Formats: sequence, structure tokens, C-alpha cells
Amino acid sequence: MNDDELMSGVRDAFEILDPVPADVLAAARASIAWRTPSAALAELVRDRTGRAAAGVRGPAGRTLTFACPGSTVEIEVAEHGRHREITGRLVPSSAADVQVRHRDLPPGGITARAEPAGLFCVPGVPQGLVSLVFRLEDGSSIVTSWIRL
Repeated sequence: MNDDELMSGVRDAFEILDPVPADVLAAARASIAWRTPSAALAELVRDRTGRAAAGVRGPAGRTLTFACPGSTVEIEVAEHGRHREITGRLVPSSAADVQVRHRDLPPGGITARAEPAGLFCVPGVPQGLVSLVFRLEDGSSIVTSWIRL
């Protein structure tokens, strides 16, 4: 018996005795589809939950800052029941297509447009793990790390 035959037998045994759940396989396939290899990764550097100012109605928002070499993404997250509204800006200012990635959304996610001043708003984002993708007009992309909203 050679190595390939041995590995094939081990694989067959695991498929029978402990198969990979279908939702795990779907998540793995989706994660490959979400890859943006040439994008700059903007990692979370600040996560602050705000307090409502005196006399202001409604819940306090959450402010997050992501940074990568040469760019910063600042967002505020407001809760609206089971959904979130994300408002934010790109620094330095730049127009961009904004995509929200979430496992419960179709592959294109929810999209919005950042105006030339870098400001954007994305309503109706489901709670859970999300990542933002910014496709800038110069052809470059920025992807934020995944966060739970």
C-alpha cells in the first residue's frame, strides 16, 4: 500500500464516521469566494461604544476605526432592532464602491457608494459578522477585518 492509497482510505473512513457538516462546507466555499487577494487589509485598531449625550434620545452608537498603510476607515454603527446602519468615511477622502459582506447575504452583499469626500452610509445590515470592501476609483481595494455587529 502506498501513501496515496493510505490517505484515500483515511479520507473514506472520516467521510463515513465523521462527515463534514454541509453548513461548514458552504461556509468554506463562501470564504474562498470572498477573497480579494490584491486588497489592502485594514485591521481594527479602535472599537468604542459611545454613551448617549444628556438629553439625546436613542441608543449610543459604536465607533470603529480600521487602519492599513496609507488609509483609514472610520465607521459608526447604529442599532435598529436586528439590523444595523453603518455610516463612515475613508481617509484620505476618495470615492469608492462599498460592499458589506455577511454570511446571510447573497455573494454581492449590500452595496453603497462613497462620495468623493469619502463619506458613505449603508442601511439594513444584518447583525452578525461583517467585513467591508472598498473598491477605489484608482483600481485599488481595501478590505476590513471581520467584526461582529
